[in-house]
Amino acid sequence: MLLAGDIGGTKTDLAIFSSDRGPRSPVAEATFPSADYQSLEALVQAFLSKVRLPIDAASFGVAGPVVAGRAKITNLPWQIDEEHLMKALRLSRVRVVNDLDAVAHAVPALEPADLETLSAGTPVPGGAIAVIAPGTGLGEAFLTWDGKRYQAHPSEGGHADFAPTNARELDMLRFLQARFDHVSYERVCSGRGLPNIYAYLKETGYAEEPAWLGKELETAPDPTPVIVKAALGDPPCALCAATLNMFIGILGDEAGNLTLKVLATGGLYIAGGIPRRILPALKNEALLRAFRRKGRFADLLNHVPVHVVLNPKVGLMGAASLGLDIRGEG
Repeated sequence: MLLAGDIGGTKTDLAIFSSDRGPRSPVAEATFPSADYQSLEALVQAFLSKVRLPIDAASFGVAGPVVAGRAKITNLPWQIDEEHLMKALRLSRVRVVNDLDAVAHAVPALEPADLETLSAGTPVPGGAIAVIAPGTGLGEAFLTWDGKRYQAHPSEGGHADFAPTNARELDMLRFLQARFDHVSYERVCSGRGLPNIYAYLKETGYAEEPAWLGKELETAPDPTPVIVKAALGDPPCALCAATLNMFIGILGDEAGNLTLKVLATGGLYIAGGIPRRILPALKNEALLRAFRRKGRFADLLNHVPVHVVLNPKVGLMGAASLGLDIRGEG
């Protein structure tokens, strides 16, 4: 029996899997508010005390970089260490990977019902695969074919320098450089980034902020869902719609960058919480236009399949895929 987890700063999904049922059918699962617990081991022990099932290994995807089996969760004071978890939970083995690394592990197991295809393209058998995921932050990962199966690789590409592609984005970069030491793609292409685009458009006079929206944003714990809802409303808020349009263009640009860097002729998979919420806006061709706007390589990108991952448990599925595979190798 394997314990798998998708560990985030806001919530943690835990589940128990067995090798005979695979990574899509947990034996038991639950979701916990991460901040209610002092450590990952405390949260895991609370889960195990409820399900009362024996486990002998664990695999976790965590929101943050993982180096030598150690990680610090973004927005949480948790320090996660494979060796410490093995001893504290009395397990034979524990694996900790970046959350997008976990999502990438799930990609080969995704089924048509898990996806919305924006462009079918012409996938190259064994071609590399790119994964980009705007959620709270911007995650990136990729997969390569080793001759027998796909191998997932982590990346922190979301923290690379933001590169404007038009005059308005260039003006926004200057605006944000006055506020931040470093303007990465995550600053403009994530749940944290959407309010930055909104602030730029508002303060430079693109459109007036409606009074009702200003009041709602003042009291909202997270402005991003408010902006997205108003952008997709009927009628849409002009300021919020422009914010979302800029976001989609930047997402398409960076998705194209990632695809070129790893030569992802096997496809691009767009995961994360935001794409699922803005799916109607992603289907209006603006994202694909930005994705393919790469000069001499536009034709290559025209053949790359582009999918949006709809399954909200893809990170948990990937952690389970990784864990069950490790156990199989053992």
